[in-house]
Amino acid sequence: MKKCILILSFLVPASMAFSQTFMHGAGLDIFVTTAKNGNAAAAEGLTYNPRFNFIENEDFSVSVGVPLTIGFSGSYSSNYNSYYGSTTDNTLAFMAHIPVIIDFNFGAGSSKDTEQRFGFFIGGGLGYHYGKYNQDIVDSVGNAYTQQATINGIGPAGNIGIRIAVGRGTHNIEAKLSFMKALDNSKANIYGGGAAFNF
Repeated sequence: MKKCILILSFLVPASMAFSQTFMHGAGLDIFVTTAKNGNAAAAEGLTYNPRFNFIENEDFSVSVGVPLTIGFSGSYSSNYNSYYGSTTDNTLAFMAHIPVIIDFNFGAGSSKDTEQRFGFFIGGGLGYHYGKYNQDIVDSVGNAYTQQATINGIGPAGNIGIRIAVGRGTHNIEAKLSFMKALDNSKANIYGGGAAFNF
């Protein structure tokens, strides 16, 4: 009997700590991509960031989320050679950024029970990125030209940001910075920033 009481006294608080709360928000993300032998490409899109808190209390939570962004990427390049003269190339293409991130959330926005007005979060995981960029090529006789290349890879990803509570409920405004390293042939570095309203 004493063993049962001891086990229950441990499991009840633990079950309260390991809760399951769904939270989400929407906003705008902007990315700058630098790739091997490529020109910097900018991308922007609408983001939706669902997350699931699997550990939480009034002060902090640990969550897993998929802050996905869908939008457009583009880059600009200019080349000159003696035969063709000056050439420019612009790229506009579909972009998708889909990371899976485990975040440590503190203060505002960490859970639906918190009453704090300011908070922050930091996390890491694995991401997928698809986008286009311009690549400068010099052929064997010295002529320069531009070709379109694709980022289509997965890699480590991370983010850090702040949240400020608004209104009387759990709503908050979020600002974040993110980074991802694509492990495909592009070896792209993907720097991001964004803002969102969390419901």
